[in-house]
Amino acid sequence: MSNINVWENAEPGVKRKIFEPGVGIMMMEVHFEEGAEGYLHSHPHEQLSYLLKGKLEFSVDGEKKVITAGETIYIPSGARHGCRALEASVLLDTFTPVREDLVKR
Repeated sequence: MSNINVWENAEPGVKRKIFEPGVGIMMMEVHFEEGAEGYLHSHPHEQLSYLLKGKLEFSVDGEKKVITAGETIYIPSGARHGCRALEASVLLDTFTPVREDLVKR
């Protein structure tokens, strides 16, 4: 069953919608309730995240960075990263290449 353009729960208080991917790039929208966490993880994909709304504290390879609406953060391939919502937030994540581990076609 496809999960493209369908909201799904990722972690407690976190839901995501994966958009139709291209050949080597993909995007997804992620909503966080205040206090919710995107758990620490890593993947071989490059990631660029744009915060549409709210305030998130990221940890990237142990370094903390807070971003607010209108700001971006770059996460290099293989970096251990996660985030915590300091307030209700909406994030637009872009990955290259496509995260086949997330896309169910």
